[in-house]
Amino acid sequence: MSIDKIGSVNNYNGYAKINKVNQQNNVKSSDSVDISSEALDVAEKNRILEIVKSAPDVRVDKIKEIKEKLKNPNYINDTLVKGTADNIMKTFGI
Repeated sequence: MSIDKIGSVNNYNGYAKINKVNQQNNVKSSDSVDISSEALDVAEKNRILEIVKSAPDVRVDKIKEIKEKLKNPNYINDTLVKGTADNIMKTFGI
């Protein structure tokens, strides 16, 4: 009968050297975020855009003021009519 060796006689090579890790108890961790100036600009533009979108399209106080002015016949004169016509033509590129 023959008995074969299962392992080597010196089994020391099979074990890795274990080093104890020193733990640091005074570890302070903190998170930080760096935001680029471009991202801040985009955020500011989006904030302003939301303010503009939420603003009313019609300024009621101005409309009321103009209606009161138009009720006065002395308000409408040739200078006003010509200026208004010029602004309308300028808008249409005429």
